[in-house]
Amino acid sequence: MNDIFQYIDTHRDRFIDELCTFLRQPSISAQGVGMTECAELVRRLMSEVGIQARLVPTPGFPVAYGEVPSPGARRTVLIYGHYDVQPPEPLEAWETPPFEPSIRNGRIYARGAGDNKGQMFAHLKAIEAVLGTRGKLPVNVKFCFEGEEEIASKNLPAFVSAHRKLLAADVVYASDGPMHPSGPLVYFGCRGILYLELTAHGARRDLHSGLYGGVAPAPAVRLAQALASLWTSRGKVAVGGFYDRVRRPSVADRSVLGAIPFDERSVRDDLGCLPVTGAGAYYWRLLLQPNLNVAGLTSGYQGPGMKTIIPHVAHAKLDARLVMDQDPDEIEEKIRAHLKRREFGDIEVKRLGAVPPSRTPVDHPLGKAVVRAVEQAWGRRPVIVPNLGGTIPDYLFTQVLGLPSIWVPYAPHDEANHAPNESITLEGFVNGIRSTAAALFELAAT
Repeated sequence: MNDIFQYIDTHRDRFIDELCTFLRQPSISAQGVGMTECAELVRRLMSEVGIQARLVPTPGFPVAYGEVPSPGARRTVLIYGHYDVQPPEPLEAWETPPFEPSIRNGRIYARGAGDNKGQMFAHLKAIEAVLGTRGKLPVNVKFCFEGEEEIASKNLPAFVSAHRKLLAADVVYASDGPMHPSGPLVYFGCRGILYLELTAHGARRDLHSGLYGGVAPAPAVRLAQALASLWTSRGKVAVGGFYDRVRRPSVADRSVLGAIPFDERSVRDDLGCLPVTGAGAYYWRLLLQPNLNVAGLTSGYQGPGMKTIIPHVAHAKLDARLVMDQDPDEIEEKIRAHLKRREFGDIEVKRLGAVPPSRTPVDHPLGKAVVRAVEQAWGRRPVIVPNLGGTIPDYLFTQVLGLPSIWVPYAPHDEANHAPNESITLEGFVNGIRSTAAALFELAAT
């Protein structure tokens, strides 16, 4: 790999300049800003490094698909990424404009620098480095870069289902999310999600609390009581059967879980408070246990001063993070049944989204190959975790395509994705290029 790593080092400054060009192009899927232009830019960037690239239309924004065939190669690697970004607001919180990349303190600051343009661009530069030094790839490579990840990948399931043959491969390799605070990371899936909105209704309008208090329904109180019923006094989810299908961790899961570094002081400094669990259970609860959370709670007057009303409506948004063998449909039914059983059947429940959990075994041979590649690229062994606590469209690869899926993030743990002043470190970007290049060779040899 020395010749390839040398090529990367020699062309480092150009790679960074090209990434900045990519980052200057807005691609805000939630607002439809710059998406057509960015999709075409992605296709061009792919073509420039030797990828046979084209845009595949969807009912929303196109998928940038590409291939680099390698005659005689026995493996095919499918690389996933996304070119859309989050809205940059609040603009006043950015130190420099979000679509004018700024290099300072060893980082590139821009919207999409970490999530996900910087990480997916590293894959393209890895292809260039290998082709530029060896003339061919050790594996066949396919690329699937979508433009709707930040709006729940709403057209990706249909695209994957309709293009199974096109996407046929031996393994999926992807880079998204942050690294561990201690350095490089490899993970093998994600928790799923069920997102619900609960609404309590009262009178047809807000009421004077002095004239109607005690005789009119109080939706905010009603909703608060319903929410309180969802947890025990010890913080466990009280919904019947919520934990029934939770998969027990394997021996390999327990082994990697016990090896994850945990610094309680760093967590406390980052959060501004202590976590609700200590070192022994922190990653077990974060990665291998489900959770039910109130993501939003609104009702009545929230302005300055006093306004004495009984709000006519109250809303809460819940997200349930689910682990392997839990099914979003089943969990929704259990929550609905719980509310009815506790005599909260009047609470309106609406599903806003759902993605099932997904995992590849942490001891999968191709996963071990990727770990070796990342160690080559960084000069130290990566942290290995069974899965993310968050949610990505991994199930499309593991459950629809039936492929093992391995994720290697290149953005720092404090990338500020979805927030102002998003960044990727120059070290992470360059070592990301090295990691992808090394992974192609390790996967070919496994």
